[in-house]
Amino acid sequence: MSEFFTDSTFTFLRELAANNNRDWFNDNKARYESEVREPSLAFIRAMGPELARFAPHFVAVDKKVGGSLMRIYRDVRYSKNKMPYKTNIGIQFRHELGKDIHAPGFYLHIEAHEVFVGAGIWHPDGETLKKIRSYIDAHPTRWQDGRDDAGFIKAYHLAGDSLLRAPKGYEVDHPMIEDLKRKDFIGIAPLMPELLLQDDLTGLISSYFETAKPFMQQLCRAVGVQY
Repeated sequence: MSEFFTDSTFTFLRELAANNNRDWFNDNKARYESEVREPSLAFIRAMGPELARFAPHFVAVDKKVGGSLMRIYRDVRYSKNKMPYKTNIGIQFRHELGKDIHAPGFYLHIEAHEVFVGAGIWHPDGETLKKIRSYIDAHPTRWQDGRDDAGFIKAYHLAGDSLLRAPKGYEVDHPMIEDLKRKDFIGIAPLMPELLLQDDLTGLISSYFETAKPFMQQLCRAVGVQY
């Protein structure tokens, strides 16, 4: 059994999805702490030495607020969906410069019926997106070597949004046009939820993160940060 997440973690997430309101959450706040937040923070702490081994510029910050654990409260100000809580656990291991720039990161998503690992940049700002496109244009072979690395494509598929047309400054027949049209540069690796209950969860997740290293190295080069 995992020393972090348990069946109770998934039970809480299922019940939250069915009772996404402040009264229920307040009544079950102690369960959130013991079954979701504390296991998540313990997992983040355990991932620190793993990241130091193969991705030393990415950080595991086990703070309750403002660290690797994403907040459970949704920002509903501009959303038609007024549900107050996220029904998933989101854990992001950001680049050490991630607070200042839109740098690459590693991600673990835990939902009652969906678990996946992510690696890359989701919704980069305009300046960062420009840097990535310029890098792809200038170094297409390097980019392809990372994107098409055998280990990476075996575990991950590229996800996210793309433009319908060529971005400004690039021809429609550019040999890298599909990559240049991307607005997100993220690899997703789905996992069976029950895998989170097994022994050596840090080893499992670390192996997925490490598999994405060739792709992440290219993204880091593109935005001008160290891998």
